Amino acid sequence: MGKSLRILLALSLCSTTVSTVQASETAGDILRVALPAAAWGMSKYAQDDEGTRQFYYSFATTVVSTYALKQVVNKQRPDGSDNDAFPSGHASMAFQGAAFIQRRYGWAYGAPAYALATYIGYTRVDSDKHDTTDVVAGALIGFLSSYYFAEPIHGFQLTPTAQYGSVGLQLTRRF
Repeated sequence: MGKSLRILLALSLCSTTVSTVQASETAGDILRVALPAAAWGMSKYAQDDEGTRQFYYSFATTVVSTYALKQVVNKQRPDGSDNDAFPSGHASMAFQGAAFIQRRYGWAYGAPAYALATYIGYTRVDSDKHDTTDVVAGALIGFLSSYYFAEPIHGFQLTPTAQYGSVGLQLTRRF
C-alpha cells in the first residue's frame, strides 16, 4: 500500500465520529455471540461430543431462563428504550460461554474468557442498557447453567459450592 493511500486511510479513520459508548455497545453485541460460539467451537474442535452435548444443555438453559425472566420481571431499561432490562441477556450468554470454557477445559482458557465476559457486562452498563443488578443476575444465570451441566474433561477442578448455611470449595479430579 502506498504512503499516500495509508495517510488517506488514517485520516478517514480519524474523521469518523463514532462515540465510545456506541463502539463499546457494538463490541459487546459482537462478543456476546462470539464467546458462546468459541465455547461451542472448542468442543467441536476437540471432537469432544460429551462437551458439545453439555454445551447445548447449558446454552439452552441460559437462553430459556433469561428470556423467561425478562417476560416475568418486565423491568424498564435505564435508557427507557423498553422493558427487557432484567436480566441482561448479553451477560448471561457471555458468562455461559466463559464458565463452560473454564469448567470444561480449565482456567488457562477460562480466565481470558471471564475477562471478555466481564467486559461485555461493562459495555451493557456503559451503554445505559442495564444497571449492575441486571448484569450480575445475567452473569449468574450463565455461570450456574454451565456449572450445572459441564464437567471437567481432565485434571483437577475447583468448584464453588453453596448449601443452606454454608459455602465452600470442592476439589475434584477426573480419572
